[in-house]
Amino acid sequence: MLKEVLVVEGKSDVQQIAKAMEADCIMTEGFTLRKAVLKQIQYAYEKRGIIILTDPDTAGERIRRFLSKRFPNAQHAFIPREEAIANNDLGVEQASPEAIRKALESLHTHTMESSNEFTIQDIIRHGLSGRPNSVAQRDKLGALLGIGYGNSKQFLYRLNHYGISRDEFEAAILEL
Repeated sequence: MLKEVLVVEGKSDVQQIAKAMEADCIMTEGFTLRKAVLKQIQYAYEKRGIIILTDPDTAGERIRRFLSKRFPNAQHAFIPREEAIANNDLGVEQASPEAIRKALESLHTHTMESSNEFTIQDIIRHGLSGRPNSVAQRDKLGALLGIGYGNSKQFLYRLNHYGISRDEFEAAILEL
């Protein structure tokens, strides 16, 4: 049983997680985030800790950003987009049990202070922006680092706010 409580978007996510492991989950039911749901998340956050595991899409990222601000010490798990696509759909509910377990092995905590370790020059120099295959490269690198997919600006933000070291970054670049 996972110590922390997983915060996911919906019922299908909970069902898929159950195939991967035993864990308590709270459903946001989309971006609605009713007061009762936020109260439930707050309680779990204070008592057991939470792990935010939202879909790797625009709506999931919007929910993640909102929850990150409200629960700054929450942990984050990311399923790479390529591992969360099936049946012409993208989401946690489409991920394999192995992909879910892998995402939960590589947790990150969002820090409000930027490390400023990485700059846009790092992104450009390594072909993560401005090239035809940049999107695919960011997706692969995000999967290796456990920070998920993001556009260039969002990817840079995650590098600087999720505790990624220069050594981790360089090793992952070499692995690409």
